[in-house]
Amino acid sequence: MFGFILGTKSVQDQRFSETGDLTPVTHITTSLCYLVDIKTQERDGYNALVIGFRQGKNIAKPQQGLLKKAGITTPLRFFREFRLDHIAPFIEFVEEGKKRGIKMSETQLFIGDEIKPSMMFAHGDVVDVSGTSKGKGFQGVVRRHGFAGGPRTHGQSDRERAPGSIGSGTTPGRVKKGMRMAGRMGGNRITVQGLTVQEVADDEIVVTGLVAGHKGALLEVRKSKI
Repeated sequence: MFGFILGTKSVQDQRFSETGDLTPVTHITTSLCYLVDIKTQERDGYNALVIGFRQGKNIAKPQQGLLKKAGITTPLRFFREFRLDHIAPFIEFVEEGKKRGIKMSETQLFIGDEIKPSMMFAHGDVVDVSGTSKGKGFQGVVRRHGFAGGPRTHGQSDRERAPGSIGSGTTPGRVKKGMRMAGRMGGNRITVQGLTVQEVADDEIVVTGLVAGHKGALLEVRKSKI
């Protein structure tokens, strides 16, 4: 139905399937992930869950107040929202004493509860993983866009990695928007869809395939809509 968690990229490995096929896998560490707040349509204008993850050092005061209100003593570094609008008919907001929570199928979560992968995912589930790709700095068109470069002969020894023509002459007399040129590469939000959960533990989830980011990068894992 719906599953979500925050984690960090741990190890990229490979495993053999039952049929003998070699499959790349990614280990995602999810230790110290908490439900910090619940946003509702009536109070906030939309339905979402605020998730906090990973112990931090210098926490901003607004986040400190949010953690104190939730009853979480661990200073958390990262905060992300997971929207619930697309599954609003299948969820139920509940209260137990002074605690607010959410009920999804047989799973109940209250503000301040720790979220573990085994609560959200099972072997064989299909998930989408979002992260920030590695920054490559300023790169030319050959590396950034896969251009072939110019000819290596006939007096063209200085054009091997050049982009070539970037526009026409008098008409329109300018470089069109979207022209592929040299520039900053990487550091973008990348979502890899349709990955299969291979293994679930209390502090780790293993998915097939490779995901964006460096080792230790923050990742958002959610059950796929497809």
